[in-house]
Amino acid sequence: MAHQQGTYVGVVEVNGASIAYEVAGAGHPLILVHAGIADRQMWDEQFDIFAQHYRVIRYDMRGYGQTPMVAGPFAHWRDLHALLVALDISRAYLLGCSLGGSTVLDCALEYPDMAAALIIVGSAPSGYGFVGEPPLQLPALDAALKAGNLREAAELEVQIWVDGRQRTPDQVEPSVRDRVREMNIIALGSALAELGEPEPLDPPALGRLAEISAPTLLVVGDLDEPNILAAVDQLASTIPGASRAVIPGTAHFPNMERPDEFNQVVSDFLAGLPASAR
Repeated sequence: MAHQQGTYVGVVEVNGASIAYEVAGAGHPLILVHAGIADRQMWDEQFDIFAQHYRVIRYDMRGYGQTPMVAGPFAHWRDLHALLVALDISRAYLLGCSLGGSTVLDCALEYPDMAAALIIVGSAPSGYGFVGEPPLQLPALDAALKAGNLREAAELEVQIWVDGRQRTPDQVEPSVRDRVREMNIIALGSALAELGEPEPLDPPALGRLAEISAPTLLVVGDLDEPNILAAVDQLASTIPGASRAVIPGTAHFPNMERPDEFNQVVSDFLAGLPASAR
């Protein structure tokens, strides 16, 4: 494990995968789990800030960033649990965005004692059925993927998820779009390699949300995909005691578009947790 500017950067072998991760800070563990079109760098505006108060761990899921996808069956929630065990963490705050939020939910259902609190950002629970009009970019996205044009596919996914349906690309901070596009090119390359067989949680989270006992904060951008907004409504009405924060003027990555506001919302939630969750 390397030591780099106050941050430990390492790789841990779990479930046959080599998971790249970083640790900074001290205190109660806080785990950051990235979205399915990103990697751990999406938390650049959170990592050092939260490390002032917590022991913060961020990692690349298999097939993302610096963690290669490998052949064979796997589950992201199982990898998350194994990573925590490998780092000798028995209880943590789990913060996940999109796929990361679904992963955190699945992990909390399978290992409830490990989740001291949940922060779910722009996520649908596993087993959720998407309905309504699909994004306009979907046919072009499918064509780009079939042609192996990862950069075009990544740009189209940026339009869907970073811009959202109510904004044009020039209405969004260019650096946010560029960062997500570059992270997603790696993820799309892994997906096209067709390695790995994801194993869904059985039964899925959708019918089990009332089992969640950890204090839960739901965060969503008001410009996110309609399906995501509907899924967050369902999470809010079904997870006992869940609270919700809406970050205006953002889509799927409120933490990247409005980091100060996002960080304050999360910090306030964590600071207000009961003693039993600390």
